[in-house]
Amino acid sequence: MSAFLWNALSFIVALGILVTVHEFGHFWVARKNGVLVKRFSIGFGKALVRWRDRQGTEFVIAAIPLGGYVQMLDERVDPVLPQYKDLAFNHKTVWQRIAIIAAGPAANFIFAIFLLWVMYLIGVPEVKPVIATTQSQSIAAVAGVGEDEQIIAINGRPARDIRTANLLLVEQLGRAEIRLTLQQRESLQVQERVLDIRNWQFNPETESVFGSLGLNLLLPQATSTVAIVSKNSAAERAGLQAGDTILAINGEAITAWGQIDRLIKENPERPLDMMLLRNSQELLVQATPELTQGADGFSQGLLGIVPAASPWPEDLRYTQRYGIFAAVKEGIGQTWQLTRLSFAMVAKLLTGDLSVKHLSGPISIAQGAGTTASMGLIAFLSFMALISVNLGVINLLPLPILDGGHLMYLVVELIRGKPVSERAQEIGFRFGALVLLMLMGIALLNDISRL
Repeated sequence: MSAFLWNALSFIVALGILVTVHEFGHFWVARKNGVLVKRFSIGFGKALVRWRDRQGTEFVIAAIPLGGYVQMLDERVDPVLPQYKDLAFNHKTVWQRIAIIAAGPAANFIFAIFLLWVMYLIGVPEVKPVIATTQSQSIAAVAGVGEDEQIIAINGRPARDIRTANLLLVEQLGRAEIRLTLQQRESLQVQERVLDIRNWQFNPETESVFGSLGLNLLLPQATSTVAIVSKNSAAERAGLQAGDTILAINGEAITAWGQIDRLIKENPERPLDMMLLRNSQELLVQATPELTQGADGFSQGLLGIVPAASPWPEDLRYTQRYGIFAAVKEGIGQTWQLTRLSFAMVAKLLTGDLSVKHLSGPISIAQGAGTTASMGLIAFLSFMALISVNLGVINLLPLPILDGGHLMYLVVELIRGKPVSERAQEIGFRFGALVLLMLMGIALLNDISRL
């Protein structure tokens, strides 16, 4: 299956599940409060499958899998016969309507907890955040961060693994400092370093959050052994195979992958004599890198090989696995962390600490879904939990077209004792739709620029 089809299928499955969960939240609470639900639709456009239940609700799976909706009986939308007015959404109390609207985002948060609960029951492979070296004159080096130290807390919050440390560091964008609690791996001595991040520049598209601070983590390194030879590449035409170890190029002895990468990039359309070790025998091949354009816009060579990585240091790897009840607690904690980070990122967009060029749209989400699905169940569940939280947070934003906007109007009604005028709501909906379309357009353009 091609990468495009795999990404598309993974995206449809992930989004379909998350939208169903969100809309089911509205649907279930609406019925519990005596509201007649006319339609429960997953997707938009032409109905592909439809059926009705005993209470008259039409369930639909539609052709465009980019959302969904729950249509309730409402006098503001369609005429309602007098005998059915008690079943209309607009005839319920303010608190009942607030519960129905809030149930969608709440379902996404609960679903994220469930996904994380399943993950921690199965067991989540993690890696300890150990600093191998710091970059000269970097923020970390100036703060006195040393080598072979493990990050155990960031601003007082535990950082047991690289994933958690990454989220905690991103959350510090826009602040003045970061307090790292570090532990020497050999002596186990604990110390604290304060990083001055007033001039911190971080571009998530080109570097990791650790690298932007000058922290080089202890990770597997690229070796001089070939792991993958791309189809129809210059390397395949030259006869290179997976498992080959590159011993020398143009007479230069190879000791690290960095040498291979440099020589390939510096010699587009120039033949390279490569001494290889294959099945304990040395052989010489000639490969000519193709001319291509790098991320910086300059021409460079491309051979089409991917290096094998050195194994993980065993003392860095561990598995987080919990019992039934402990996994619930961990799931709630992780969901809260993701929720807090999501709201923080929205705030940083508004304050300018984070650029809108970092927004991601459906293409990036599809690529993420495909990649994590290929990596296995745990990675896909983790991705689903993240997107579920993001979906809940986005829907709580106070834009009138979203659940958060409806909640905003209901809170105003609760305070004033009467509904917001239909004219004001209509203006708000138009404004909300404009802002949402603008953000979606920016996200889509960002996606296209990354292709």
